[in-house]
Amino acid sequence: MKVVLQRVKQAQVTVDEEVIGKIGTGFLLLVGFGPDDNDETLDYLVHKITNLRVFEDEAGKLNLSLKDVQGSILSVSQFTLYANTKKGNRPSFTEAAQPEQATQLYDDFNHRLAATGIPVATGKFGANMQVSLINDGPVTIIYEK
Repeated sequence: MKVVLQRVKQAQVTVDEEVIGKIGTGFLLLVGFGPDDNDETLDYLVHKITNLRVFEDEAGKLNLSLKDVQGSILSVSQFTLYANTKKGNRPSFTEAAQPEQATQLYDDFNHRLAATGIPVATGKFGANMQVSLINDGPVTIIYEK
């Protein structure tokens, strides 16, 4: 599983000119799955993401978590995180999970995030999505499990 996390002031995802997910302060997650991902992988990353301390406290130190600032998550599926660009100029995506498996993992991941009490908005798996954001910092963290 690969996740690109961006701390944002706001973010939204649009499909067919309709906003389907929108948040204020929080994390935009670009999420990709590999064929070996499972419940353990999901639980590990849910814990890491929901407890990540990258928001400033009263002293200006990155010491607060998403829960501490009452932030939200916008989770967007992105199989292209598994692009292999070693040969030629056209990326290969054979290292990504198959759509049936990835859809289930994405749904499970988002349900587990929401179960922590953090509001979660999502994109639409497999859709052509337009994602816009105001990156805060910028703070970008890459997880790979």
